[in-house]
Amino acid sequence: MRTLLTGATGLLGKALLSKLEIATVLSRNPDRARNEFAASGGSIPEVYSWDPTAGPAPAEAVRGADVIFNLAGEPVGGRWTAEKKRRIYDSRVLGTRNLVSALTAASSIDAKPRVLVSASAVGYYGDCGDDELDESAPNGGDFLAGVCADWEREAMAARGPGLRVVCVRIGLVLAAKGGALGRMIGPFKMGVGGRLGDGKQWWPWIHVDDAIGILLHVSRKKELSGPVNAVSPNPVTNAEFTEVLGKAIRRPTICAMPKMALRIALGEFSDAVLFSQRAFPAAAKRSGYAFEHENLPSALASLV
Repeated sequence: MRTLLTGATGLLGKALLSKLEIATVLSRNPDRARNEFAASGGSIPEVYSWDPTAGPAPAEAVRGADVIFNLAGEPVGGRWTAEKKRRIYDSRVLGTRNLVSALTAASSIDAKPRVLVSASAVGYYGDCGDDELDESAPNGGDFLAGVCADWEREAMAARGPGLRVVCVRIGLVLAAKGGALGRMIGPFKMGVGGRLGDGKQWWPWIHVDDAIGILLHVSRKKELSGPVNAVSPNPVTNAEFTEVLGKAIRRPTICAMPKMALRIALGEFSDAVLFSQRAFPAAAKRSGYAFEHENLPSALASLV
């Protein structure tokens, strides 16, 4: 199957690209993307230039693609200035709108895409305490929840005869290099890691292998459409995560970060760090997806 991929230079994009046989990539900076692909030692896919916020994706890239994976988006980490929040929103919402515009224009072409797999996030649910969240849970009311809702709405606008749309609500992706674990591992190895706030917030984590597995799974399962949670079946609290990571690298985890200190350091982004989302992969499990890494201790052991 021919695949079109946005966000190919990100953590998930690179991991997914390595699993695809025939792939075309859309990139804001094609030369830099080709250099990154060459440095990784893998094959270099065909790369088209596209600024997601500037206009529709190039028709020649969309034409002939069977599956489209839409993973592009400004990283959410860091202090949220007004400009940062604009980039977070526009890169996802406007970018998806412009991608769907190209799909709609291709609707009269015989070789139009069969499925759009568009990224979303468990941030869709907002701060939910100890509530158990499957894909039917309501949308939250904070900034990231609003971004996710609008992001999914733009993706679902592509639905039509012969074109299936799946919005994959991705949790905290754990990988050996990069991502959330990459940012945490340094302080933890120095012995200054610890829980965030009171540590009672639920963290819906997922091993990178299962995140990619679910993306591929939903692209092939014709009965799946709409939202699908990409999270482990065994979420943990931040305090539990801290304890397990400390044991995995044999370091103490006594340096807790109070909520006020997080607010000073991260501003509004600290809310996202402290929000609780006890999400479960109900749709993925129902459709037969078999997790490689269900439990946090074994998942972290494979990474660190």
